[in-house]
Amino acid sequence: MKTVYVDNNATTAIAPEVLGVMQPYLTSDYFNPSSMYDAARSSAEAIESARRTVASCLGGIDPDQIIFTGSATESNNAALFGTVQANPERRHVITTTIEHPSVLEIGKELERRGQEVTFLSVDHNGELVLDDYVRALRSDTLLVSIMMANNETGVCYPVAELARIAKETDPGIVVHTDATQALGKLPVDLQGELQHVDLLSFSGHKIHAPKGVGSLFVRRGTRWRPFILGGHQEKGRRAGTENVPYIVGLAKACELAIAGVADEQSRVRNMRDRLQKALVERIPAVEVNGKQAAVRLPNTLNLAFHGIEGEAILFELSRHGICASSGSACTSGTLDPSHVLKAMQVPFTAIHGSVRISLSRYNNEDDIERIIEVLPDIIARLRKLSPYWNDERNCLEI
Repeated sequence: MKTVYVDNNATTAIAPEVLGVMQPYLTSDYFNPSSMYDAARSSAEAIESARRTVASCLGGIDPDQIIFTGSATESNNAALFGTVQANPERRHVITTTIEHPSVLEIGKELERRGQEVTFLSVDHNGELVLDDYVRALRSDTLLVSIMMANNETGVCYPVAELARIAKETDPGIVVHTDATQALGKLPVDLQGELQHVDLLSFSGHKIHAPKGVGSLFVRRGTRWRPFILGGHQEKGRRAGTENVPYIVGLAKACELAIAGVADEQSRVRNMRDRLQKALVERIPAVEVNGKQAAVRLPNTLNLAFHGIEGEAILFELSRHGICASSGSACTSGTLDPSHVLKAMQVPFTAIHGSVRISLSRYNNEDDIERIIEVLPDIIARLRKLSPYWNDERNCLEI
């Protein structure tokens, strides 16, 4: 049975081109880049070459503004805690209720430490209300942290406009965005429309690089302190021996991601839209979460099926060789409903029946056909067992 992998917002397969450039640094060029002997020079040079490549992919910024980390979660921790530590005179932080846990939980921790944190809510489409954001900005606002695109629904946020408004309100406000899901699917230009963003995070394993490597952009002049101390690496901004093969792989993945944006916006989007249309036509009582949002990631489809549990759907899909998820991989160990869908006020009869399908450049039309073939029957069978579903009338009954 062929495996159909459609959980790319959780992690992606390593691209062959990425594995190829990593290989020498896993075998022959294994040296510590901080060592002084000549043999280690190639490792040190590889890191700086990777830094230039990543900077080029983010709009041609100065490479010195790129810091390599172990993940987007680390980058988010470094961005938020590092900003708060460097600016003790300001006590107010703005974020949203639909952030990835690596930002949302930091917001809660900052509250426990005495910061005042505003968690902006979203509407039924998963979008921010701009007036609420403007009203939340204050004279003591230190930091705004709002993601570029949501990992569960694919709903995108106008970070460029939000950053501009923050800077026009007070140039001292620091603006951070988690671009983990956006890179490779949307343009990310820190010299262009994102020129007012001070901090930007992303991860390698969402763009066909390995797990365990990420990056943090820190715009020159931003008041920020290093999060991990202990060594001189990354110009004293992130201690720890650099993971050379993974950094090299991340740079190659960034190149491929930027080159693939057009494919995401056309071929991948068309596959997603065809899948959405077919499933909505074949399955009654299904919510397409975020479908009315102004901008949605081209690869993401979040469906909520009334009357049944998402875990049962995923189990049945897995039996048919289809790998999907019910939301963020970082929260899949809990049976609590998605905090994102709760914030969107998805009906209680549907919120537990959510399934996220997220495509990549390696998916094809055969994958879409397989899901269309299998999923409607799975939903129909599970609903026969549901106390909330009237099988004779083929409708929800509570």
